[in-house]
Amino acid sequence: MLSQLSVKNLAVVETLDLSFEPGMSTVTGETGAGKSILLQALSLSLGIRADSNLVRHGKDKADVSAVFSVDQNQAVQGFLAEHSLEDEGECILRRVITSDGRSKAFINGSSTPLSIVRELGDLLIDIHGQNEHQLLLRPDQQLQLLDGFARLNDDKDALNLIVREHKTLADKIGQLSNNQDIIEQQQALYSHQLKELDEAMLNQDELNSIEADFKTSANAQTITEKTSNVLAQLEDESGANAQLLSLSASLSEALQMDEKLRTGFELINSAQVQAQEAIYELTQYLSKLSTNEQSAQEMEERISELYGLARKHDCQIEALLTARDQIGQKLDEIGGGANSIEEMSQQLSVINDRYQLKAQALSKVRVEKTRALSKLVTEAMQVLGMPGSEFKAELNQKTDGVHLNGNESVEFLVKTNMGQEFSLLKKVASGGELSRISLAISVVGSDSEYTPTLIFDEVDVGISGAVAEVVGKKLQDLAKNYQIICITHLAQVAAFGHQHLQVSKVQQDDSVQTTVIQLTNDQRVEEVARIVGGATITDKARLAAEEMISASRVR
Repeated sequence: MLSQLSVKNLAVVETLDLSFEPGMSTVTGETGAGKSILLQALSLSLGIRADSNLVRHGKDKADVSAVFSVDQNQAVQGFLAEHSLEDEGECILRRVITSDGRSKAFINGSSTPLSIVRELGDLLIDIHGQNEHQLLLRPDQQLQLLDGFARLNDDKDALNLIVREHKTLADKIGQLSNNQDIIEQQQALYSHQLKELDEAMLNQDELNSIEADFKTSANAQTITEKTSNVLAQLEDESGANAQLLSLSASLSEALQMDEKLRTGFELINSAQVQAQEAIYELTQYLSKLSTNEQSAQEMEERISELYGLARKHDCQIEALLTARDQIGQKLDEIGGGANSIEEMSQQLSVINDRYQLKAQALSKVRVEKTRALSKLVTEAMQVLGMPGSEFKAELNQKTDGVHLNGNESVEFLVKTNMGQEFSLLKKVASGGELSRISLAISVVGSDSEYTPTLIFDEVDVGISGAVAEVVGKKLQDLAKNYQIICITHLAQVAAFGHQHLQVSKVQQDDSVQTTVIQLTNDQRVEEVARIVGGATITDKARLAAEEMISASRVR
């Protein structure tokens, strides 16, 4: 929810810091006081196009910050995490507009493109009024609201997974089918490469050791000479091993007379044992080296063959078998086997059948729920002062095939008077009627997934009396599930707010300043009385205001 709004040097606002509470907040003020500046500021923070004329006269820049508490909003948290913008349960949107027309947007302190800000804004706030944030006018939002009302979001997500699976496989088949000539050339190349590698009789043990073996074979004579020389010096009657044995024997006798020689004796004895083991290892090595029947020339020919293959496949000798497996896999994909076009087409048919089953089940529920939604919204519109009006959610079938979100789209249609034809919701001429229709839809769909904060801009246009009271009650009911901010001219609506903000305009020196304050209980009575009675506030108006406010609290 929106928790705070801070504004500096924006149009008629010099400085403004507002805190918003859960539930329903009402915003009132005289005509021309600047109530729209709140929407202007919020809309800027949500990424709408900025204009240098919005910067307060004489100032270099305007600065707007909106703080949202999102610790319970998984959709927003997921979005922030996806873009590496998370900040421990808080989301701060900031917009800076300079007097030369440039602007910057920030999310949690990070400079962010406006497109990302707007995408996030759609998850945070929906403004119902004459502005570009009217999500209810968008077909995708209408479908989301219908599916939320019908509790189909999980089913739709499952369907869309199948759609993506279908698209991935269909694209793969299409690429293979559209490039048949190239595929035949690739098939011939891969077949030749596979045959060549198979004929090389590759063995991973050989591949792992052949380079080291060749180095040994090529230097066998030198290795033999040096190793034999070392072995001779170790085994000679006066060699290292014999000397260590003699030293060990002598020191053993001295050890009998002084135990302090124990360490020295053990070290010499250990050295003799190591020398003896070295003699054994070197003898074994020379034995194996001298019995190796593969000549250096034969090995050189083999390693030359393997080097040639490794260069062809741009890999090390050790990776030739891996290259062979990859070529085999590519050949399967274009020429046969489990991943051939024929096999993939069969798989695609199975996926299509799965899609149709789920899509048809989705369609059946949607048909039923469009009737229910149409009936409930129509009833709400009558109560909201629109007699003779009617709402209809209409499903339109898509062409045959596999479609994201299912086999149908939805359009919201309305007629505002008896005898009229239904028309698209977005073509409704009256802003007041559009706001009330939006209110009716929102109240009916209040159990569906929606943005956490809903703002209604003058939903009371063209209504009064008992209908205005119903509007206030409906907004208060909606506030049980969402944070509601309502800009209103009617006392009957203002009385239902849990929080009351007053907008006023004052003359300061040579400039005009708009301020917004949160009213105390006494101040609230005065403001509601002003709306009831006009400029002169009478005791009778105050009494009426107290009754309205008290009545709204016991509902």
